[in-house]
Amino acid sequence: MLLLVSLYVLLLLFVSFLTGRKQSNADYFSGSRKSPWYVVAFGMIGATISGVTFVSVPGWVRSIDFTYIQMCIGFFFGYLVVVYILLPLYYRLNLTSIYGYLEIRFGIRARQTGAAFFILSKLVSSAAKLYVVVLVLQQFIFEEMNLPFYATTIFVLFVIWLYTYRSGIRTIVWTDFIQTFFLLLALLLLIVEAMTLLDFNIGEAVTAVAQSDYSQMFVFDDWHSRQNFFKQFFSGVFVVVVMTGLDQDIMQKNLSCKNLRLSRKNMLSYGFSFIPVNMLFLALGVLIILYFNQIGVALPTSGDKLLPFFASQTGTFTIGCFIIGMIASAFSSADSALTSLATSFTLDILRMENGDERTVRTYRKLLHTLFSGLMVLLVLVFHSLEGSSAIDMIYTIVSYMYGPLLGLFAFGLFTKWFIRTSWIPFVAILAPSLTYGLNALLVNAYGYSMGYEMLIVNGGLMFLGLFLFRKKSLTNLPA
Repeated sequence: MLLLVSLYVLLLLFVSFLTGRKQSNADYFSGSRKSPWYVVAFGMIGATISGVTFVSVPGWVRSIDFTYIQMCIGFFFGYLVVVYILLPLYYRLNLTSIYGYLEIRFGIRARQTGAAFFILSKLVSSAAKLYVVVLVLQQFIFEEMNLPFYATTIFVLFVIWLYTYRSGIRTIVWTDFIQTFFLLLALLLLIVEAMTLLDFNIGEAVTAVAQSDYSQMFVFDDWHSRQNFFKQFFSGVFVVVVMTGLDQDIMQKNLSCKNLRLSRKNMLSYGFSFIPVNMLFLALGVLIILYFNQIGVALPTSGDKLLPFFASQTGTFTIGCFIIGMIASAFSSADSALTSLATSFTLDILRMENGDERTVRTYRKLLHTLFSGLMVLLVLVFHSLEGSSAIDMIYTIVSYMYGPLLGLFAFGLFTKWFIRTSWIPFVAILAPSLTYGLNALLVNAYGYSMGYEMLIVNGGLMFLGLFLFRKKSLTNLPA
């Protein structure tokens, strides 16, 4: 297994070497807007799936059946919002950091507030995603070598840092393409392995999944359920709007396409692909459960442990597919996160967009290394905590941290008011705090716990707070 991982890492380093030669800051930040749209589109599947999806979604089927597809349908409609509202705005303003729009619309305080919330939420969510992968690598490879967990974490982040710190987006577009290929290959091979163990052909496997106890896809009648269709659908729409359209990490790659038309083709292509890809992940989970029920083996208590347990029980080939899929999904998510964090801090917080080439390069490399170190620390923090499903935890983080961004962008796009900018950071902190308090009140008073719809509530409270501190000025709005 170590040899397999080593060969994979060498492949990424080779691609980084080819794409990272004679690189400018423009190549690092935006790929000089020369990325082929189809390469970006395919690579974005892996970049947005992440290792958490790879581990959590198959196990999630035990508790929520196929109802996650309701959210995935919402994802696609969220991409339509991004494609036809946000993407044209970013291209028209020729933005490298999307938070530059907030400065044009409201002033520098708004830009720095938006960037700060992005940096904090991206650091935490990326570390949560990476933690799951490091845990798997520790279990299957490095534990036998008596390597402690912290050393595995440092090794993984060092590898990601090594092929990204110098080359940025231009390299990541191509490494994500390669990693998505291996991720989807691993997923298909794991499904084939499960079908083989169950002695199913394709038709029998489809029938078994469709007739299983986990096949329910839509919930329309239970408003208290977090899996209610309308909650899941609209949460999916807004999750994509904030996690894609208002996220520097994802938009940085989409904005590396040559023009708006090609970027739209890219986003619509990978946006639609999430429905069938996630159906395959859920189907894999059902097949694994059927297999363990058939041989009389008890299922692990945590859904996140279902796929790793299956790999550990079924031989070297399955473990190899699982490891490669995990590494591919983790690296394709974490590498672009580090690049976008360095980009946002350099351009939004330090305001070095017009700095000289050498100075900007020095700062972005330093920041890239700094954020790698912070991610190591956060992974170790997650390792010390006990939690629920990792993917559920990440969407909860998104609901709290991206709400202020949602409200700020919505206020800028759909009103013509300016804001008393000194109040923006305070409103941005108050909105998620009130959301948390409101959720606690609903739980205590009515037994109702908000699901991912708290993102909408959070964004609405931010919008309301900005409305209260508005000032009626109609000048300097983006055309």
